[in-house]
Amino acid sequence: MSGTTVLCVRFQQPPEHGPALSRLLGLLEQFTPVVEALPPDGALADLSGAERYFGRGAVELASVIRVRALALYGVDCAIGAGPGPLSARMALREARPGTTRAVPGDGVREFLAGQPVTALPGVGPATARTLCEYGLDTLGRVAAAPLSTLQRLVGARAGRELRERAGGVDRGRVVPNAAARSLTAERPFARDELDPGRHRRALLSATGELGARLRAADQVCRSLTLTVRYAGSTPSRAGSGRAAAGTTRSRTLAEPTAHTADLTRAAYGLYGALGLQRARVRSLGLRAEGLGPARRAAHQLTFDPVDERARRIEEVADRARARFGPRAVMPGSLAA
Repeated sequence: MSGTTVLCVRFQQPPEHGPALSRLLGLLEQFTPVVEALPPDGALADLSGAERYFGRGAVELASVIRVRALALYGVDCAIGAGPGPLSARMALREARPGTTRAVPGDGVREFLAGQPVTALPGVGPATARTLCEYGLDTLGRVAAAPLSTLQRLVGARAGRELRERAGGVDRGRVVPNAAARSLTAERPFARDELDPGRHRRALLSATGELGARLRAADQVCRSLTLTVRYAGSTPSRAGSGRAAAGTTRSRTLAEPTAHTADLTRAAYGLYGALGLQRARVRSLGLRAEGLGPARRAAHQLTFDPVDERARRIEEVADRARARFGPRAVMPGSLAA
């Protein structure tokens, strides 16, 4: 497919058993050095030079990437392909696992025209609601609207950018080695879960994943955010009588860390502060934010032999997991 140079890849990783994203990014870097991570499970890859070097189009290279991800890591992926990051991201929305949805360079405007305004990255619920109130519910209608109308609705600069992007003008680029601003681990339940013990085990699993991924990337985080999603009729707090889709709470850590025990204590503290009583929880998510290089982070010495022993054990466990897989070492409560 002529003109297609950017892939947006979403790896279909099992929540607890998939390889770290850094290893999957390494797979993409076998084809191009221009790879931008989209944590927790995706990436953008600019194949402009790779197409010439390998003598294959982006869609053919996407097939090779998918086969290698399956063969090497047992991970399938969905891929969107387009002439720029925007069209590739939009195409990914229509790609099923194991497939590539490609948008040709001369067909971007036509592809975007039928998409709802909510599908355009950067258009939030409030902006979408405003546009839809005026009948601008698709990107085609937004692109055809007078610029003055859009600027009156959403502002001068935002209106100009919105009209350009809705019409297929993509000024974005793939930024290689872009530092991730956050890492996310989510634990959905097979059915709405009432048991606080299972909630805490899910948090323990999530902090274990986040800690391992931070240490593998030689990074630390400065804050932790917990998102609890409930069943549709579950109140956010006992006795409130108000339905809630979810609750989000954040906490700044005492010091930047990648230590699983510190992350777990913070996650348990956030969970406990919610005061949930018989809440039917659909999923729990943790996001590590304020990432930075571990070498620049200061660690308060405690002279606590228990803490130092835990950190040494953690280092050994990381080496074992790197060699034998993510389930080689885990807390006993998660082994069942």
